[in-house]
Amino acid sequence: MTLKKLDADPSTLETVLEELKSDESNRNKINFILFLANNDPTTNRSWCPDCVRAEPVIYKTLEESAEEVNVIRAYAGDRPTWRNPVHPWRVDPRFKVTGVPTLVRWDGDSVKGRLEDHQAHVPNLIRPLLAPST
Repeated sequence: MTLKKLDADPSTLETVLEELKSDESNRNKINFILFLANNDPTTNRSWCPDCVRAEPVIYKTLEESAEEVNVIRAYAGDRPTWRNPVHPWRVDPRFKVTGVPTLVRWDGDSVKGRLEDHQAHVPNLIRPLLAPST
């Protein structure tokens, strides 16, 4: 159906999540957060090869869904920023991100499903995250 992409970084993610939650038009949509590496300014491609591989597969799979979907592209930063053991998304108990890309199904205030970096490029693992919440 439709896929709406929103962008965030460690300083803006909370605001984007609050806006998503407060917007009535999102009540029946499935929400995801896709934690990604930033693009390298010298190549204009992500410094993370797993992100380069997974990102188009994730978008294509979500776009093929019959559901209305929002995906927040949460950019973790450059390699040194992401490698910092106290990166905000590594230490946030809601996310506990250990690698990028990580795709999480976000229902209001919590993670309802996730795919880690080594799984995020597999359509057959992405599709079950689109199932209705119970």
